[in-house]
Amino acid sequence: MFMISRRTFAALFLAGAGTALMATGATAADKINIGIIPSLTSHAPSIIAAAKGYFAEQDLEVELVSFQAAQPMAVAIASGDVDFGMTAISGGLISLADKGVIKVIGGALQETPDVEGQKILVSKAAYEQGVTTPADLAGRSFGITTAGSSFHYMAHKIADKEGFPREEITLRPLQQVPAVIASLKSGQIDAWAIVPNIASGLTAGGEAVEIGTIADYIEGYQVTTVFTSTANAEEKADLVKRFLAGLSKGMDDYNAALVDKTMSEEEAAEIVAMIHEYIYADQPLETADPRIRAGAMRMSPGAALSLKSVEDQLEWFKSEKLVPETVTMEKLVDASFVETF
Repeated sequence: MFMISRRTFAALFLAGAGTALMATGATAADKINIGIIPSLTSHAPSIIAAAKGYFAEQDLEVELVSFQAAQPMAVAIASGDVDFGMTAISGGLISLADKGVIKVIGGALQETPDVEGQKILVSKAAYEQGVTTPADLAGRSFGITTAGSSFHYMAHKIADKEGFPREEITLRPLQQVPAVIASLKSGQIDAWAIVPNIASGLTAGGEAVEIGTIADYIEGYQVTTVFTSTANAEEKADLVKRFLAGLSKGMDDYNAALVDKTMSEEEAAEIVAMIHEYIYADQPLETADPRIRAGAMRMSPGAALSLKSVEDQLEWFKSEKLVPETVTMEKLVDASFVETF
């Protein structure tokens, strides 16, 4: 019979344990931070992908980090405090891209002809004063978070198409989305444009009136994009690909549950409950559920990116001297990770 001494057994055990620990370390998940804005359901795909294990399937351990606006998120990604974000292109993001520290790597929320999109709203007071169409916004105030935000861009695109000077819309920077909502409700600003889930809540309560849609003013608008640091894009391409693979599955579920409604009601309710962990979390689920579902907009399948829309936004930023003239699409976008159109 084969005999083994205690000393030999101990040595073999320790060697095996060491090998197991080395193997575990080799396959340990990469830890990443993802920026989200809790007041916007457009960040739901990241939440879904984390909750359903799509990131875990890609060997990613995820922490979701909350922000109140797009520009602070871009700064955090440039500094390395956050690895990935999914929000509107801002002046701060473009300026950071010009410095070579950040890249747009994909598309997210998009205006499409088949789905109800962003709404142009006016306060009840402004409507009663005769502001009943977007053409009436000349000489009126328009809420934005910061200069160079998507709200700023939309206000000017309305002015351009209606044929009055951009400066005839008075921009009111209010820093955060909740502050814009409060100002519209109270009549401190005349107008705003926002995604339908927030717009429907304001119009249903009679605190605002819809007077138009952004799709009538911006064709094929790539409302939000996916971005990361240039260091990640250039030095950690595999990490970026795995993140996008997990995120894309979250986007597919979002579209199926809330846009195309091809999921069963039970499955859709599970998706809404996941989103509610971060979006409208201060409200009971029964109150938040219809707000999360209302007016969901399409996510770009596979995180495909509209280069045409991004370029239009970049040219607007330049025309307003909000970003350096030296910024190019090549500096802003790394188009190697997703399909573009």
